[in-house]
Amino acid sequence: NLTKYTVCLLGALYALWSWFIPAVVQFNGSLALLWHDVIVERCLDAFTGTTRPQRLLRAVQERATRGDSESVIAAIDHFCRHQEWAMNVGDEKGFILDSVVSEVSPQTALELGTYCGYSTVRIARLLPPGGHLITLEFNPNYAAVARQVIAWAGLEDMVQVVEGASGDWIPHLREHFGIESFDFVFLDHWKELYLPDIKLLEECGLLRKGTVLLADNVVCPGTPDYLEYVRKSQSYESHYFGSHLEYTRAEDGLEKSVYLG
Repeated sequence: NLTKYTVCLLGALYALWSWFIPAVVQFNGSLALLWHDVIVERCLDAFTGTTRPQRLLRAVQERATRGDSESVIAAIDHFCRHQEWAMNVGDEKGFILDSVVSEVSPQTALELGTYCGYSTVRIARLLPPGGHLITLEFNPNYAAVARQVIAWAGLEDMVQVVEGASGDWIPHLREHFGIESFDFVFLDHWKELYLPDIKLLEECGLLRKGTVLLADNVVCPGTPDYLEYVRKSQSYESHYFGSHLEYTRAEDGLEKSVYLG
């Protein structure tokens, strides 16, 4: 009886962990982030002795073809939908990102927040000949994984991964990389840094008339001060793309803002 009870209990816990709780939280962004990005990640880190980025990298190496960026994207999407959620832009919003990058066709692009390199790969594969992407990542462990993901996609010659705080690096991008201004900027780092960082980009003269900014997660977790600024400022023309938080059904979206100078 004890064995039967234990089996039933374990079965119930497994069902809660793998099906019931994920099904419930997918419609609420705050709960989804708490469950996937705090509880599940910490439990799996402790149980496996690895980190989520390391597990994601292993999935890329096992499922993706080296040098094939599309297969790298597909491998990460499969990992995030069927194995373990991760907070990259995701496939649904990724198509919006693809559309904007293809429209802009930037020679110079900046990404704030590399994480594991998913959006980096999405952007870099669509750059025109001679195009270059600089991506800033504060966490050195994330940056180390991102470099390997980018290399697996065969895009390392088009991408410069820079470690450090965005606020420290932005004033020095011109002198270090010879960048006059950026054609495209993707914001996907700490949400409270969106506003100060675009103001810093403005002050440093790194935005030109026509530069396109695309900001992720403007609803969940949310960037109310940033949205208020770009929507009310005379210097921007903004458009909201409604979507969902990566790999869930919770409301989220991207804000595209064209710098008018």
